[in-house]
Amino acid sequence: MEYRKLGKSELQLSAITYGAFAIGGNMWGGNEEQDSIAAVHAAIDHGMTSIDTAPFYGFGRSEELIGAAIKGKDRSKIQLLTKFGLVWDGSNQGKGEYFFDANDGGRNIPVYKYASKANIIKELEQSLSRLGTDYVDLLQLHWPDATTPIDETMEALDTLISQGKIRAAGVSNYDLAQMKTAGKRIQLASNQLSYSMLNRGIEEDIIPYALEHHIGIIAYSPLERGLLTGKYFKDAALKADDHRNGYFGQFSADKVEAFLDRITPLAESKNASLGQLVLRWTTLQPGITVVLAGARNAAQVIQNARSMDIELSEQDIRFIHTALEEVYNGMNA
Repeated sequence: MEYRKLGKSELQLSAITYGAFAIGGNMWGGNEEQDSIAAVHAAIDHGMTSIDTAPFYGFGRSEELIGAAIKGKDRSKIQLLTKFGLVWDGSNQGKGEYFFDANDGGRNIPVYKYASKANIIKELEQSLSRLGTDYVDLLQLHWPDATTPIDETMEALDTLISQGKIRAAGVSNYDLAQMKTAGKRIQLASNQLSYSMLNRGIEEDIIPYALEHHIGIIAYSPLERGLLTGKYFKDAALKADDHRNGYFGQFSADKVEAFLDRITPLAESKNASLGQLVLRWTTLQPGITVVLAGARNAAQVIQNARSMDIELSEQDIRFIHTALEEVYNGMNA
């Protein structure tokens, strides 16, 4: 595994970081507790010492499972990344910005974006309790909240750094203008953004800005939630309450399948799966600091970790880019 410095912070994160959205269960068709804990153990054992989660993932369940998994382990060798700013329990008392209704076991639960100073402090204390730790390595705003001034949110993060409760502060899903505003108040360690072979929009403005100002980029959904593994073109059924039933609809299935067919021989020549090839490509893109890879069980985690063993030449990368341009026709590029 390779470890990379996150922005100007002191954090060294694993290039492939374990993404813990799916083990929360909600929106992913449920989860198995023992499989989830085993997945976290496998991540740490195979060098994926950085773990990214959020209170919203399973309405606290993801953080609880991570807390159970790391209990008794050397905390100094694990980097915990969590978030704040999505409220679902009504404690915001009508404040904040309505986001969407989340389905949880057939129940629709209203979720709000809420990033006030008081809410951040409260959410962090809850996260620390669930994770079983007294600090988190990186605390990130989950989604921008238009009802709270950015300066107020950044002030809260700065305070938590000075108190030693977080080691570094980041954001997620911030556009360029929001990054610039936040940067006037605090040195951001990172911005966590959606990025994949099929979704490269941040290359236009955000990545150049991040490189210039030494801000790390954490790429999420590099596999487009499994679409780029190719298995969903081979009769891999999704459960009815899996959000990917709708998510995959934004892409041209025929073009994605044709693109994957084009690069499959390259993966095979590297003794790698499509998913491993895609992850390794993502880690090699300019400005991308670390890449999140989710997994429901230990076997998937190990496969993700081994993607770092793949060597891609400049010629290999050009081949992939040519296939994207010719087969996927530049969509989202």
